[in-house]
Order: sequence, then structure tokens, then C-alpha cells
Amino acid sequence: MTADHRDLTADDIRALDRAHVLHSWSTQSQISPLLMAGGEGRHFWDHDGKRYLDFASLVVNANLGHQHPRVVEAIAAQARRLCAVAPAMTDETRARLGGLLAEVTPGDLTMSFFTNGGAEATENAIKLARWYTGRQKIVARYRSYHGATAGAASVTGDPRRWPAEPGIPGVVRMFDPYPYRCSAGHPDPCPVCSGGPHLEEVLQYEGPHTVAAVIMETVTGTNGVLVPPDGYLRSIREVCDRHGILLILDEVMAGFGRTGRWFACEHWDVTPDIMTVAKGITSGYVPLGAMVVSQRLADWLQGHEFASGLTSTGNPVACAAGIATIEAMRDEGVVENAAAMGAVLGAKLRALSAKHPSVGEVRGLGLFWALELVRDRTTREPLVPFNAKGEAAGPMRRLSEAAMARGLYLMTHFNLVLVAPPLTITHEELAEGLAVLDEVLGLAEAAPAQA
Repeated sequence: MTADHRDLTADDIRALDRAHVLHSWSTQSQISPLLMAGGEGRHFWDHDGKRYLDFASLVVNANLGHQHPRVVEAIAAQARRLCAVAPAMTDETRARLGGLLAEVTPGDLTMSFFTNGGAEATENAIKLARWYTGRQKIVARYRSYHGATAGAASVTGDPRRWPAEPGIPGVVRMFDPYPYRCSAGHPDPCPVCSGGPHLEEVLQYEGPHTVAAVIMETVTGTNGVLVPPDGYLRSIREVCDRHGILLILDEVMAGFGRTGRWFACEHWDVTPDIMTVAKGITSGYVPLGAMVVSQRLADWLQGHEFASGLTSTGNPVACAAGIATIEAMRDEGVVENAAAMGAVLGAKLRALSAKHPSVGEVRGLGLFWALELVRDRTTREPLVPFNAKGEAAGPMRRLSEAAMARGLYLMTHFNLVLVAPPLTITHEELAEGLAVLDEVLGLAEAAPAQA
């Protein structure tokens, strides 16, 4: 097909997509992607003009909402000025964004390696940890998600890693802090949910002298929005320090204001040795990620080769989008709004759960929340099985479809409904989305059980 894009109908676009585009995490013949046409603020619309309130920030990346004018203009202005530089070069945007990241990230995080996204940031964090320590093993968690490339998939814990196995060698796992379904039974004190004792046991079996790094999402994202109990992160930090192990915190989803602080680790005053970021760094408008390292690692790198590279590292257009995003967040009080609206959202979600017996637990922080849906609150049997596919996942799919039919875009995963709207959301928009969520939860509970 050679038609000018202005001549393409919705059917033309769908036919081209179906014939020539591979979609992630999908059996291609079984999907019918939404044909998105535009967006503004907290809403987007499809090719037929139907509007949707975005209650998931797309994939928890559109933190500023859609088509924020400052970021759009920064992208356009930079594209007119300079679109690309070689990796060995630099330009104003790359240098400025590096400086801004040193300002907004916590503690002594000071130097950034720019990537095309979160998975590449993870890959480079793993490599750097191994080079710096001279050790090979990486401790990761079972409910983590760190990306779909080879190394990132290997340290990912959830079932999305299965098709990519065997992955890179040297990855071992520990359990996540998950009081609602604690693998240790959640005694008091709980070795898993307090962090350090469980990690120490894993290190005892693996040999701490063989472990380069512990990697974890500060707040586990799509696999549950698991907010670590107070003291957990500090305990992990102390164990890592005791054994000379680096701590890598993945803030790809939780960073850039999502939890009501610039970065989630600030809630517990813990600074990692390496932080990986992406998604909200440009509000998802242009692909960009970064591995941000501490002063100690930055000093070491002055005398040691960083044996890694990417053709598009620090692309000027992407960096310009990052600069505009950070400046807009600062000037417009976006992080503060996320904290304020997050308190409202949390209270309203808890009130909503009191009406719906399918809600087993509500948990979250800032504008990053999850409803865990169950068949029975007493037994805590999940509404759908772990990693359910096909008809087994039907109740969650039908809930999502019912919301979309009513103009609300939700993200669901396993038996979870994630509620993560843009950080610029208003009281009125929260009320609008929650009213639809209330309705579709009621419909799900009224539906007959599926065999």
C-alpha cells in the first residue's frame, strides 16, 4: 500500500498493522489493538473519536498526561536544531540532562549513562556491577519486572521470563515483601517482609563473596504495586553494605513523581549504588532511559573502561524531552500534585473496596495503586489464577472491556487492577474514573462464575 497517510481509513491502518506489525506479549491472530488517534491532558481518543480517561498513564509512563505542550515544543524545537550525535560526542541536551538528573535523584547519584529504555538501563547496571565487584551473581526477586532483553528478562521474576529461558547465568532469587500473601506466613517479625534476614539466608546459601548486586523494583509495579514495609529497604541496604554488594534500584515505573516523591526510595531515605530510570523521564513521549550511578562508581569509572555503548545513547531529541519534562514537573508542582491527589485516591479506593467483596486488598503510594481481586476475602483465593491465560483470565478481561466501553482505560494484570493515572490528574477526573471503576466492579461481581 502506497497511499498517503491522509488517505488511510481505519480499516486500512488495521490491515497494515495486522500484516506487518508484531505486538508485544501477544499471539498475533488473537488481538485487536485499540487504534489510538490523539490525546490531550488525561484523555486520549481512538480513530472513531471515542474519548477515554487514562487511568493507567498508558503503561505507567505518561506521567504528564498526553501532549504536554512544553514537552511537545521541546521535541519539535530540538528536531529542527539537531537530531543526532555520535555516541563519542556530546551536545548541550545530553550534558544538561545529566546535570538535571544529578540534581533530582537522591543522595550522591551523580553520573548517567543514557539508554533507549529501562531494559537497556538494567542490562548496563548488571554489567557494571559485575565489572566493579569482580563477582558474577545477581540476586533478584520473584515478582520483579526489569525488561524483556536477555539480561533484563533473566533478572525479571514473573512468568514473562519463561519463554526467554535459559537466560544469562548467575541469577538467583529471593521473595518479595508481600504481607497479604507472605511466603513465610508473615510472623512477627517476618524475615521476608523485613528484608535483611531473608536476604542474609539467600546469601548464606549462595556465598556473599560471589554476589555482585541485589536488584529490585523499589515499589514492585505491574506484579502487585507492593510497597515495602518501613525498614525493609534500609535493612536490604545494610546487608548489601556488610558484604560489599551493590544495590540496584529499578525506578523505571516508580520514579519521576509516581509515588508522590521524585523517586520512591526517598520515602525511606535510602540511596542505591545504581538507579535505573525510564518511562516518566520523558513522560513516554520519546524513548529514553538512564543508568544513574553513585559518586563511588563514578570515581571508579574515571580509571576503568566502561565497556558498553549504544548508537543512540543520549539522543538529543530524547534528552530535550527529558529536560522539558523535569522542568515542567518542577515549575508546575507535579510531584506535589501526585502526593496530594494520591492521598485522595487512596482514601477513595479504600472506601470503594468496602462496597465490593471482590476487593481483597487496596495498596499503593502516591498515584500508584492496585486493587487485588479475590473470589473470597476469607480464603483470599485470587479472582483468576496466577498467570491465567485464555478463558481462565476471562473475569479480568471482561472487567477491562467493560471499563473501556464506558470510556475508562484501566491496566489489569493477573488478578490485579492497577490505578495509576497521570500525575496531573484533577479531583473531578479522579471522581469520574472512580465512578466507572465502581460500576464495573459491581458488574464483575454480578456476573455468573465461569467454568
